[in-house]
Amino acid sequence: MSEKSAGGTIDLKAAWQAREDEIRSVTRSWGVLTREQLAGKSGVEMFRAMIAGELPAPPITKTLDFILVEAEPGRIVFQGRPGFAHYNPMGTVHGGWFATLLDSAVACAVQASLPAGKAYTTAELKINIVRPLTDKVPLVRAEGKVIHVGGRMATADGRLTGCDGKLYAHASTTCFIFETP
Repeated sequence: MSEKSAGGTIDLKAAWQAREDEIRSVTRSWGVLTREQLAGKSGVEMFRAMIAGELPAPPITKTLDFILVEAEPGRIVFQGRPGFAHYNPMGTVHGGWFATLLDSAVACAVQASLPAGKAYTTAELKINIVRPLTDKVPLVRAEGKVIHVGGRMATADGRLTGCDGKLYAHASTTCFIFETP
């Protein structure tokens, strides 16, 4: 799929692949963040440090072959590679893979809107798969955007799209916000 830009046509697959290669070149490790690593960092600062390779990437991203590619306040994008290892018995990508990418995007969008000392947990996740996905679509992106952040609850929406320009699924979440110890 190509898209028009101010300077001409952009090949989404090539652009997405280039961004992934750039981030993977600095990813040093996978792991769970320590309190020391998180101290004083807002949500978006934490995610930007992961993208820069200064903090480890979550282990689930290695297991399910997806990666954090963009982080802004209230907005997160993960990119994934649907593969044969993610197939269900029907020969398409399992709904759990869709759900994991979308849960990551929408919930992390909430975290990306929080200041240092605050965290979230998913209270509810709703996903709608609108078309099947196979490894014939080499790259997909799950983009999460915050809708509302209050003192105790937040909501966000997300979309899973392919480099072919098609929508594969969309989701919404409600997250509980709390103080970190």
